[in-house]
Amino acid sequence: MTYLLVQYGVPADVNAFNRYYHETHVPLAKALPGLREFTVSDGLVNPLAGTAPHLIAQLSFDSPEAVEAALASPEGQATVADLPNFVTGGVSIMVYTARLA
Repeated sequence: MTYLLVQYGVPADVNAFNRYYHETHVPLAKALPGLREFTVSDGLVNPLAGTAPHLIAQLSFDSPEAVEAALASPEGQATVADLPNFVTGGVSIMVYTARLA
């Protein structure tokens, strides 16, 4: 399984961020082709070290190629283009493949 992990920094206006994220951005992301599962942190993110992000989203796909295809699609381009509309605290986006250890 391959994951797209998105960490959103603390926004300037938490309520505006949360409203826009859940009402506008999540539906865009859920339309990504090949998306298997979409999870979002619920409540505060408690770091063991460093600074906590405001919110973490994890999107799962079958492979790295599926992530690339999703992001290259019109839905992916729309999702990425939407980020500046609500992200004021920075964002980190990572892709990784996981296996059972």
